[in-house]
Amino acid sequence: MLGVEAAAVRDVVITHLHYDHVGNFDLFPAATFHLQDDEMRYSTGRHMRHEVFNGAFDVEDVVGMVRNVYSGRVQFHDGDATVFPGISVHRIGGHTMGLQVVRVATRRGWVVLASDASHFYANMEQVRPFPIVYSVADMVAGYARLRALAESPQHIVPGHDPKVMERYPTPRKELEGIVVRLD
Repeated sequence: MLGVEAAAVRDVVITHLHYDHVGNFDLFPAATFHLQDDEMRYSTGRHMRHEVFNGAFDVEDVVGMVRNVYSGRVQFHDGDATVFPGISVHRIGGHTMGLQVVRVATRRGWVVLASDASHFYANMEQVRPFPIVYSVADMVAGYARLRALAESPQHIVPGHDPKVMERYPTPRKELEGIVVRLD
């Protein structure tokens, strides 16, 4: 719909390994996946013995990403890193051990794709953590980090808030309700 063939995509940032953020990675056969070291450690480690932590993971997605590690297709990051000029990843943690956000230079300034560092605007604005969480302390500290990385609070885009579709314009009429422009 956007004029990009998944098979041609060379790099994909995986903010974390929950099923709703990593599913369909196999549709990108030529991509290198950018992932935090802590996220792989978390998703394959001791915490996954407990449903309170593993409930949002799909074991097949995790195993598939491990297979990508073995085939040399995962670029690990240990904290902040520049993926390309104007695109960087920043480990926030909180929601998961290795959750990362993406900071993008746009014509309106630095935009931060918060992913699940803040599911909804209300999470960060009212300091009300989302209930699926690895560390409440890291999640709350992450709200300040999001503000520090973004040009302004209006440059932070939460991962699940329907208000995003209201606050930003659609690029074309046929994409209304599906895609918005954040730049």
